[in-house]
Amino acid sequence: MRVKSVLVLLAVAASVAVPFVPLLLWSVSERWFFPSLLPQAFGPRAWHYIFDTAGSQILGGVWSSFLVASVTACLSLLIGLPAGRALGLYGIPGKRLLLLLLSLPVIVPPLAVAMGLHLWFVRLGLAETFVGVVLIHLTFCAPYTIMVMWGVFCDYNPEFEDQARSLGASVPQVMLFVMVPMVLPGITVAVLFSFLLSWSQYLSTLIIGGGKLLTLPILLFALMDSGDRPVAAAVSLVFVVPAFLVLLASAQSISRRGLQGVR
Repeated sequence: MRVKSVLVLLAVAASVAVPFVPLLLWSVSERWFFPSLLPQAFGPRAWHYIFDTAGSQILGGVWSSFLVASVTACLSLLIGLPAGRALGLYGIPGKRLLLLLLSLPVIVPPLAVAMGLHLWFVRLGLAETFVGVVLIHLTFCAPYTIMVMWGVFCDYNPEFEDQARSLGASVPQVMLFVMVPMVLPGITVAVLFSFLLSWSQYLSTLIIGGGKLLTLPILLFALMDSGDRPVAAAVSLVFVVPAFLVLLASAQSISRRGLQGVR
């Protein structure tokens, strides 16, 4: 049984790692022409470019992406937590219509949403600003957060809060010491997925940011257009590192308790 589990784990790890092998080979290749299956010459030129020649620009892109994704994830939680609680615990009329409205930013292509909101952002002075980019990312991330927390609170027992209040706990104490620990796995997953969704946004960032906010996806697509495949592959590997960390953290959180609340 243990051997079978190890084999399954190795198969899953291999299925995840294999697609990145070409990227790793491209990042260390100096010369690689068709029909050769492997590079004809290896070298660290791409990684030297990332960490030395364009180090400050890449680091700035990583920092901008991290800042935008972090602020977006926090704001998504501030919106999604009370909204998910209200939808999951209380009989609000028109839930199906609300679900449809929440799904619209997910169903409609991001390009259409960003193009449609761009004119409004220009009129409001939000175009080409950090705030504007965060707001456009919220249109994609907040619905995911609300739906995740909605599902969590559907399986949440509020009687624990009643017991805490009967023992003299205040509302902030009930929220902090009763509700949050019980729905913490759901909060973790919602925040991590919002972070990841914002981290990977390219078109909406380019349209609303106008190219003035240089996030890592903006730099990555610029390098891909330049035709320098080794450098683009190396930046791609840097780009996916946070995604792997987020997925690992999400998987660990889900495996501990699942997404449900406590009944």
